[in-house]
Amino acid sequence: MKSVRRYGLCVLVVAVVATGVWATRDDFGLGRNMEIMVNMMRELAAQYVDEVSPDELMQDGAMGMVRNLDPYTEYMSEQAMSDFEFQATGKYGGIGATIRMKRDSSGVVIAQPYKGSPSDKAGLKIGDKFVSIDGEDVTRATTDQVSSKLKGTPGTKVRLGVKRLMTGKVEEMEIERERISISGIPYAGYVADGIGYIRHNDFSDGCYDDMRAEIERLRSTGELKGLILDYRDNGGGSVAEAVKILSMFLPKGSEVVKMQGRSARSSHTYSTESNPVLPDLPLITLINANSASASEIVCGALQDMDRAVLMGQRSYGKGLVQNVVPLGYDAYLKLTTAKYYIPSGRCVQRVNYQGSGRDEDVPDSLISEFRTRNGRKVYDGKGLMPDVKLDPEYISTFAVVLYNMGYIEDFLDEYMRRNPSLKVDNKTFSITDKDYEDFIKFMEDKDVPYQSQTRLALEMLQRTSKQERYDDDFAEELKQIESKLKDQKLDNLHNYRAEIENLINADVVLRHNYQQGVVEYNVARDSMVMKAVKLLGDQERYAKILQEQDTEKN
Repeated sequence: MKSVRRYGLCVLVVAVVATGVWATRDDFGLGRNMEIMVNMMRELAAQYVDEVSPDELMQDGAMGMVRNLDPYTEYMSEQAMSDFEFQATGKYGGIGATIRMKRDSSGVVIAQPYKGSPSDKAGLKIGDKFVSIDGEDVTRATTDQVSSKLKGTPGTKVRLGVKRLMTGKVEEMEIERERISISGIPYAGYVADGIGYIRHNDFSDGCYDDMRAEIERLRSTGELKGLILDYRDNGGGSVAEAVKILSMFLPKGSEVVKMQGRSARSSHTYSTESNPVLPDLPLITLINANSASASEIVCGALQDMDRAVLMGQRSYGKGLVQNVVPLGYDAYLKLTTAKYYIPSGRCVQRVNYQGSGRDEDVPDSLISEFRTRNGRKVYDGKGLMPDVKLDPEYISTFAVVLYNMGYIEDFLDEYMRRNPSLKVDNKTFSITDKDYEDFIKFMEDKDVPYQSQTRLALEMLQRTSKQERYDDDFAEELKQIESKLKDQKLDNLHNYRAEIENLINADVVLRHNYQQGVVEYNVARDSMVMKAVKLLGDQERYAKILQEQDTEKN
């Protein structure tokens, strides 16, 4: 029996090598370890004291094999692959809405219906609660369970029982599922005279077509003198979409990214394939520490070609390329196969993944200097350094805690019932002083588990001073600091009012005018966007940056 197993394994090994899937200098070692793993799984499944699932053993083993590689190489089950495809394409079959669990776990509600989706056309609103789906009670279901029931083949129908937020009444409705496509371009508009702005969230399939359409719309509704492309918090996606987007701004035939891996088929060079529609329009791209992958390809190529000024904070630094390989039985492996290099020849990868669970940032001694088309100095190894470096703006932890705990959404459920005819202008809307006082009253009996960083630092200082026997020397000073610290809920509601109000205002805008309205609301108050507008209005400074200014190394 053992020889049969070995023969079968050898056939597999030879077949795999023949197809060029892999080839190593130690094929015997690979075959030996494959057989050991199969034998181990069989013995565990057959003889372990408690019954174990072969599927779970396989998943655990697969996860163990990639544990010490980079974080992007992973085993994906059928469900994980479905989620990955949604992230890559922005498309799925369903009713077109995000959902959330109520703060008190009293049920799953609509968090946001997508504009024009089946849920939107059916009149579903934020806060409407699911009672039943296809006749099955879901009042105690989880968000994952409700989501699974809502998704399905486009053209099929789903029967819903929904408790309406505004009336409290349960309504029955039937909705036909559609192919839901979520655009990577949620907003485009003018933010100043002649200055266009495009928010780009991800590089899902079709984002080039969406951006091209928005650019044509901007050109048809005004004189486009400059353009701001916002790639903050854009984690990347399709390289092909990135190359097509670059083709709108760079000459045809421009080499914009090169992939280099161990095998020839992992290496490829991408160039723009069409004539640009905006070859000379002044451009600014906004980036931050969460701008990664395909967004770094676009922004990096534009910087290397001196085609756009980069503004913001250093980008994430993901210069690795992944491919998805089928393993059979609806299982897949997403693995890193190459690094990418932008036109100057640099790779932006920030972390060296060295196996055995070790990884480290590229040391300064290995950072290399490269040159843009105009001869400006740029550097590899640490993401993209912007041409105009700006400090990030942070929101207080207290305001974030309020939002994450669902208090703002719960308050606004009641606010919407009190104001059914409210008219909302995306750029100017704000709740009144009376509304905010109502929010403070709403929070009176709510627990907010929050301590400021200053309070935590003080407590650490108190502990260490006692351990090192300095507490008597510092006692009076520490008491004075403590007396000035106010972590009381009421104090924080007043101290952080501006930030909390912005979160409330944005949520009201969302409930009336969808995600597009929220972006428009935030852009009107975005200091980085305003600084970009100012720079585009100063063409002498703009040109000098692209002609002369080196980026910082660190």
